[in-house]
Amino acid sequence: MHILLAEDDQRMARAVARGLEQEGHVVAVVHDGDAALAAAHDGGFDLLVLDVMMPCRDGFRVVQALRADGVGTPALLLTARGEVEDRVRGLDVGADDYLVKPFAIEELMARVRALLRRGTHRDAPVLRVHTLELDRTARTVRRDGKVITLTTKEFSLLEYLMRQPGVVHTRSMIAEHVWDFTLELGSNVVDVYVKHLRDKIDDKDRPDRPSFVQSVRGVGYVPRDPDADQA
Repeated sequence: MHILLAEDDQRMARAVARGLEQEGHVVAVVHDGDAALAAAHDGGFDLLVLDVMMPCRDGFRVVQALRADGVGTPALLLTARGEVEDRVRGLDVGADDYLVKPFAIEELMARVRALLRRGTHRDAPVLRVHTLELDRTARTVRRDGKVITLTTKEFSLLEYLMRQPGVVHTRSMIAEHVWDFTLELGSNVVDVYVKHLRDKIDDKDRPDRPSFVQSVRGVGYVPRDPDADQA
């Protein structure tokens, strides 16, 4: 998943980002409320994790502004202020959950998983393209019922592609969403990972069969039912 983390304490931001990345998520980090609001408006995030006490604009006001503008991305507020009134205010302005500092990283990860399962109803928990099945909650991949073992990045890449089967994804789009960086000229990191993915998910008994992840010359890649192509 693509997560926006807004936290002005850089040590805390590094710790939380590291925990989220170890769970397989792509994390974009900002350090003030205005930057958080701008990034969240740009879209593409599955979850917002926002500190309440931030420079420029606090987490309450960020969530309130987003909800007023119709942005429904799930939001988890982090704060050292644990009074009932603060928790109620956070939920009233449109936050989906509220976690009081200090917290155990395991509890944060559990709350993140719960919010991502709930989501915004944009994506089904299980994605399917022909006989390939990806379970976003259990983090498993199967083809024809057989389990395929992927690395964290391979799973993230496949999930991103399977969200929109039949849609062409440029290399730059893939790098931004899966690795959270802009491709440098000449970089082949996306091509390398696509090759790794194909080696694992394609039918080794039928080398003449098109890949699930097909190339679009000079543009990028498209996930597609290989049997439909042959038909």
